[in-house]
Amino acid sequence: MDSRPGSTTSLLRTVIGLYLREAGGWMASNALVELMQAMDVPATLTRTALTRLRKKGVVVAAVRGGMAGYELDSRAARMLERGDRRIHTPRSMGAQDPWCLISFSLPESERERRHQLRRQLHWIGCGMVSPGLWVAPEYLRTEVEEILDSLSMRGRAVLFTTSRPHVVGELCDVVAGWWDLGAVATLYLDFIKFHEDVPTGAVGADPRTFATYVNLIDRWRMIPYLDPGLPADCLPSDWPGVQGVAIFQRITNSHALASKAFVSSMVGSGSIRA
Repeated sequence: MDSRPGSTTSLLRTVIGLYLREAGGWMASNALVELMQAMDVPATLTRTALTRLRKKGVVVAAVRGGMAGYELDSRAARMLERGDRRIHTPRSMGAQDPWCLISFSLPESERERRHQLRRQLHWIGCGMVSPGLWVAPEYLRTEVEEILDSLSMRGRAVLFTTSRPHVVGELCDVVAGWWDLGAVATLYLDFIKFHEDVPTGAVGADPRTFATYVNLIDRWRMIPYLDPGLPADCLPSDWPGVQGVAIFQRITNSHALASKAFVSSMVGSGSIRA
């Protein structure tokens, strides 16, 4: 979340997330440089971004067969595993699906932990009803519990499963105060603008297909975290999410396997699992 989509660091993080695990958990530095060059990123910028990701704890330098390369930090591997479902299989609520309420209270002396909790709840798509009461689709409960465990705050919070909220007025108007839906809509519109005209169908296992697919994932991967997938009647009538998801799925269906085949040809035959 801390790298601007389209930047060298963000694109490299996306390449690593998509292909490093499937290449046996390790990739030579030169292979990563060559993959980035397929997207017109100079080698010097890629090496700088690799250093940045190593300092952030995403990758670890490792030598295999006398070759310098990188493998995933164990914490980053767990993060990517959680992200796979979010990024590649976006979910949405039905009108009668359950909600999860997260109630917590921390004294001012623990304001830094409180800030971390609120920040992380925001980044997985929870909405703020009040500073100590947050709401999310019930299917995000596991991720909420993981955040509480990681901050050693499981005993400081209470989670409730509840039915559809009852409010004065229209629920869609109240929900708009819990989530910044305007910001999420802007992300969708930006994504649509960049990708709605991408041709699909038969594509080759070549640098163009690879670059298209990596850029697709790079610009997309933040959206399904910030968009909780609210029921249609809780969203504005001109909500762009449906169109955005359709474009994402259309390009993924045509480009994902061909992009994987290209990476396999670059890093060694058979290195990428089908």
